[in-house]
Amino acid sequence: MSKEDYEVVIGLEVHAELSTKTKIFCSCSTEFGSEPNTHTCPICMAMPGTLPVLNEKVVEYAVKAGLATNCEIARRSKNDRKNYFYPDLPKSYQISQFDQPLCEHGYVEIEDDEGNPKKVRLTRIHIEEDAGKLNHNEFGGGSLVDLNRAGVPLIESVSEPDLRSAKEAERYLRKMKSIFEYIEVSDCKMQEGSLRADVNVSVRKKGSTEFGTRTEMKNMNSFRAIVRAIDYEASRQIEVLEEGGKIEQETLRWDDVSGRTFSMRDKEDAQDYRYFPDPDLVAISLSDEYIEKIRAELPELPESRRKRYLEEFGLSEKDARLLTASKYLSDLFEKAEAITRNAKAVANWILSDISRILNEKEMEPDQIPFTAEELAKVIQLIEKGTISSAIAKKVVEELFENPKDPEKIIEEKGWLQISDEGAILAVVQKILEANPQSVADFKAGKDRALGFLVGQAMKETKGKANPQMLNKMFKDELIK
Repeated sequence: MSKEDYEVVIGLEVHAELSTKTKIFCSCSTEFGSEPNTHTCPICMAMPGTLPVLNEKVVEYAVKAGLATNCEIARRSKNDRKNYFYPDLPKSYQISQFDQPLCEHGYVEIEDDEGNPKKVRLTRIHIEEDAGKLNHNEFGGGSLVDLNRAGVPLIESVSEPDLRSAKEAERYLRKMKSIFEYIEVSDCKMQEGSLRADVNVSVRKKGSTEFGTRTEMKNMNSFRAIVRAIDYEASRQIEVLEEGGKIEQETLRWDDVSGRTFSMRDKEDAQDYRYFPDPDLVAISLSDEYIEKIRAELPELPESRRKRYLEEFGLSEKDARLLTASKYLSDLFEKAEAITRNAKAVANWILSDISRILNEKEMEPDQIPFTAEELAKVIQLIEKGTISSAIAKKVVEELFENPKDPEKIIEEKGWLQISDEGAILAVVQKILEANPQSVADFKAGKDRALGFLVGQAMKETKGKANPQMLNKMFKDELIK
């Protein structure tokens, strides 16, 4: 049998660090990037005799996430102890939720690989605390533990095994990321570990209704790595089965350099964690009024914003969908459009040059280093004739490297557009003299020759000549 005879089955457990100012059970700061072990206290370090107190904002943010993903919100839920040992887990158990999570039975909509709408079911969203972080010393040997992250609040969103390809998994994860950004419960900065996923993969023969044995890849925080890891793991499992082997249920580590998975340990089941209700925390009880208040305060979500872009700005379906997929790109668009009142131009710059540079640099939209005001100024400078579109592309590239006022960049680089008639006429005459064949082609009715001549003039002036003036002057000279 071949690879095409198998179906891949994928489920994702998405962990999002919540954007609360303090941790889930104490008042320590959640700020990222501070010196190790400076945001700690006896509670998050699990000193004997300390008692946790639940941060109400964590519950509010989890309910927000549940409502935005069409979940049922539990009127009563509880916190449980999930028992396991790991060096950066101070208590040797994690406070999480087991059989009574805050949110259940939700769904999000994505497109499948054929572009058809698809509902991906959410089993649950629950709250839990994050563990600390081990810093491994390759040279001196050993590891150091940083407990700044211990106790940072998380929501874990567990999907049903409804995904059938690596690309579907990527679209689902991007959709979850987008929703969490829009409702402002998490900054979702994958490079900082604010959003990461455990990826469960199994394969089965096409037409089969029984699931295969799954493996799990832990703590992945890159879309590209997740796609590669799923494709590799699915192929590996198919190869094992085709050779008559058996898939072991285990936890794997993905190595992005070698492009392979490696076994870490046998995969645990729920009973291995010996869950039991945390005796130090009371049950969580929510009223209908509390839930409806949060529902009423939900901000505009991606689907609603996409429809508004179609109606208000006249954007195409594709452009509206691409812009609203990221809150950061969408906000950049809206702020720049409010200044320029030129929705099409702003959308074109974001979806062409800016998106291209993001891809080349492997950056996320939240890492764009310049402001909407600076992008708007670039567009306004084109409209005024201060710079050409060609120069504007260079300005945008420079904004990624050295963000500052676009006018200062243009001045420092000497990129002001040439609009002096005498100077442009001299360039036109020089190009005409150097290209007699193109002149003859134009006079013979070949209109493309004009485009070639204008291109040569733009190259001669390093993109600084006013293209409208060039076109007019070339035509005037050629029809003499």
